[in-house]
Amino acid sequence: MTKPAKVLYAKRAMLADGWAQDVQVTIDDHGNIAHIEKNQTTPDFNAESLQGVLLPGMANCHSHAFQRAMVGLAEVRSSQGDDFWGWRDTMYRFLAAIGPQELQAIAAQLYVEMLKAGYTGVAEFHYLHHAPGGACYDDPAEMSHAIIRGATDVGIQLTLLPVLYQFSDFGSVAAGPQQQRFLHDGERFQRLLEQLAASYPNSQQLNHGMALHSLRAVDEPLLHQGVATLKGLHPNGPIHIHIAEQEKEVAACLVHSGQRPVEWLLDHCNVDEHWCLVHATHLNKRECERLAASKAVAGLCPTTEANLGDGLFPAVDFLHSGGRFALGSDSHISVSPVEELRLLEYGQRLTHKRRTLLAGEAQPSVGASLYSQALRGGAQALGIKSGTIAAGMRADFIVLDDNDPTLYGKHNDQLLDSWIFASQRPNVKDVMVAGCWKIQDGRHINEEQIQQDFFRTIDRLNNQA
Repeated sequence: MTKPAKVLYAKRAMLADGWAQDVQVTIDDHGNIAHIEKNQTTPDFNAESLQGVLLPGMANCHSHAFQRAMVGLAEVRSSQGDDFWGWRDTMYRFLAAIGPQELQAIAAQLYVEMLKAGYTGVAEFHYLHHAPGGACYDDPAEMSHAIIRGATDVGIQLTLLPVLYQFSDFGSVAAGPQQQRFLHDGERFQRLLEQLAASYPNSQQLNHGMALHSLRAVDEPLLHQGVATLKGLHPNGPIHIHIAEQEKEVAACLVHSGQRPVEWLLDHCNVDEHWCLVHATHLNKRECERLAASKAVAGLCPTTEANLGDGLFPAVDFLHSGGRFALGSDSHISVSPVEELRLLEYGQRLTHKRRTLLAGEAQPSVGASLYSQALRGGAQALGIKSGTIAAGMRADFIVLDDNDPTLYGKHNDQLLDSWIFASQRPNVKDVMVAGCWKIQDGRHINEEQIQQDFFRTIDRLNNQA
């Protein structure tokens, strides 16, 4: 017997072709949008009426799940210069006690928080592969399984990006003791990707890609070997890389290769729409133009970049060149797409001493412009058919509470402007992933159990500290 289609009715919805009233969305049993009808003042008898405004859900392009458990632990002034590299030492010490059980519990808690904030998918940049001390697990995908179980328990869409990482710095410098949990050579990395591909076919919930940790962590032959391995398994799989996050990294790359990191990557790799360059904080104007022309996505993480003192991405130049961007919460000092977008615009205002910089003549609303671009870039970075409400796309939605005092009486683009720049609450009532409700009335069905598992994990980690 054919499963009946799910039908949703919204008084207002942000569709692919603009805002619409009295919208009826039919979802097929694969979790995709079958068709959309506008101006349906009398919805079908079986339609579920939504109590709010229907929007596409956001994709989170960059996550290190385990770091959610250490937020706040690096906010203490030290006797040495406090920068990214000092924060990294704190992170290395923290992760030493995290095993598969701990990682699953932390990931599940994080992913519930992401859903509640309006993220419907996440790209997990996963480099915590091995046991504490660096010994390999009997199952080389043990920690990847933990991430997948955490995402499955919660119901968020996951793009898993196992990370290729072998060296500690440019020039193939050997990795240090604290980096041993991250490391693979080309052959072991190939076996990991092959095992994951065999164990988990691509589905609505899971997509496969890979990541290169950074140009510091791979040499050129290993970089090309890793990319070729992914292409052989998943020809259209996403490829992500940390790049040009820190000025020290840019300077070291210049000394090593004579080129800046993004310049080197564009000259030595076929960077295209399947790539996501995470951070890319320190770009010159020519790099902005070339990166935009490549159709790759810049994966921006404004709250983490601010927390680490990375610097400000040149968003005005990049977007004026036609560049594409996505949002990531990275170290999860914040888990809110609203905060990421707000800080992205405000950073440009403080730099250029002007307002409304990341909108244009075609779309003068800053909120609508930023949200729409981040939706498109996020879906591209995760390699999924999402980010817009149109027939044939995934049914990844959020329902925004327009009865909140900040949003009440705001229409269409005004609603997005108010939500992004004035709201102090998530305002997300309901969240749907691939046609299934995961958050309703602000709650996840397994929220209490997931939180208790997380609390027990934090207690164990504190006792081992």
